[in-house]
Amino acid sequence: MDMWPLVLLFVQLCLCSGYEGSGQYAHGDDEDWLSRRYKGTPWCAPIKLKHGDVSCRAPRGEHYRNVMGTRCKIRCKQGYESQNSEVVCMANKHWSSNYACREIRCPKLSMPANGGYKCSDGSYFNSRCEFICSPGFSLKGYKTATCQYNKVWSADVPTCVDMDSPKIKCPTVKDKWAEPGKLTARVSWDTPEGVDTADGILTDVILKGKVPKSDFPEGLHKMSYTVFDRAGNKGSCRFTVRVRVRRCSPLFAPDNGYMKCDSDGDNYGATCEFKCTGGYDLQGSVARVCQYGFTWSGLDTTCTAMNINVGVRTAAALLDQFYEKRRLLIISAPTAANHNYRFQMTNLQHAQCGLDLRHVTVIELVGIYPAQIGRIRHRLLTPALSLQIRLQLQIPQRSFQMVLVDKQGMDKQRYPFPITAAELFTTIDTFPLRKDEMVLQQEAGQNCQS
Repeated sequence: MDMWPLVLLFVQLCLCSGYEGSGQYAHGDDEDWLSRRYKGTPWCAPIKLKHGDVSCRAPRGEHYRNVMGTRCKIRCKQGYESQNSEVVCMANKHWSSNYACREIRCPKLSMPANGGYKCSDGSYFNSRCEFICSPGFSLKGYKTATCQYNKVWSADVPTCVDMDSPKIKCPTVKDKWAEPGKLTARVSWDTPEGVDTADGILTDVILKGKVPKSDFPEGLHKMSYTVFDRAGNKGSCRFTVRVRVRRCSPLFAPDNGYMKCDSDGDNYGATCEFKCTGGYDLQGSVARVCQYGFTWSGLDTTCTAMNINVGVRTAAALLDQFYEKRRLLIISAPTAANHNYRFQMTNLQHAQCGLDLRHVTVIELVGIYPAQIGRIRHRLLTPALSLQIRLQLQIPQRSFQMVLVDKQGMDKQRYPFPITAAELFTTIDTFPLRKDEMVLQQEAGQNCQS
C-alpha cells in the first residue's frame, strides 16, 4: 500500500498544531544527517538569513523543520526589508518566494539646477543628503533630506536661486580744476564692469549723471552706476565728481568808473577792463587778469577827477583836453543880462545831476571882446582864450547861441534860443556812444532823477 497520501494528510493536519522554531537545528544545517534520519521526507534548503531573524512552524515538530509545509516568518533588521514576510516550504523542495533581507533604498535624488548634493550612504535607508548651490546661488528649501523606512525622502529637492546682487565698483575721480578762462572741467573715467557670482550674465551698465569726457560745471556732482543680473537682482555704486574753479578776490569798479569782466569775473584767466566816467582820468591798470596763484595782475585802478588846464594859449589845446572824455555845452551871450542866457542858466542850474550823468561840461562865454570873460564852473578863461573858442566854433558875439559838441569834438547841435534840460538830454541820449554809456550806468546802478 502506497503511504504517500497518508503522509500528505498528516502534514495538513499538523499545520495547525505546529510549533515556533528558531530556525536553528540541533545538528546544525547537516542535510545528510536529516536525510539519513528522515529518509524519503521532502525538505527545503535551510534558511540562512543575513540582516534579520527567522521563526518557523514545522508540521511534524522540531525535528521536521524545512519539511514540506513548514512556514517561516521573516523579520529583517531596521533598515532592511524582505520581499515577503512569510515563506512556505513547497513540495518541489523550494521555498515559496525569496526571503533575503535587502537594504531599504529610496529613489535616486534629482540634481538641483545650479547645485548638487552629497550623501552619507547613497540612497540607502538613513542616508543623509546635504544640498549645496553653486557660487552666487542661494538654497531655497530644506538643506538636507534623509531616506526613511518607507522609501520616501524626508524633504523635497530644493532649488538654487540667484539671490545675490551683482557687484560693481565705481571709479575714483579726483577733484578737477577748471581750465583758464573756463568754469568747467572735462572729466574722464573708465566705465566700470559689473561682476555676477552666479551665471555671470549681466544687463547693460546704467549711468545716472553725465557721461565720461563731459564738461562738468563748478560744484559737486553725484553720480551712480547700476547693473542687473538675469534674475533681476540689482547692484549699484555711487561716486562724486567735484569741479573747482580757481578764483581771485573780487574786484570792484572804481568810484566814477566802470568795470567789465569776461568769463565769471573772478576766475582764473578772467580779464577785467576799467573805464572812468567822463571828466575822470584812469590811474593804475586799464586791465587786470586773475592769475593761477589767486592774485590779480597789474595795479589797483582808480578814477581821479579830470584836471582842466585853463592856462593854455589856444582853444584847440583847451578843447583837446575833453576829447573822448566829456561832451561840451558852450553857451554864448553878449551880456550877463541877456534874457535867453539867464533863462538857460537857471534851467540848467537844477539839472546838474543829469549833466554829470551824460558827461556834459558847460563852458560860458559872456560879453564882447575885449570885455568878454569865459568860465568853466568856477575857473575863469582869459578873454583871448574865450575869443579863440568863439572863432574856432564860429559862435557870434552879439547874440545868444548854444553849441553842443560830442566827445569826438564834432559840432552836433546849435540852439539860437534857450531849451529845457529835458530837450537837451533827449538829444544827447540819441548819440550812439551815449547808448553804450547808458548800458554801463544801468549795470552799475548809476541814475539820476534830474
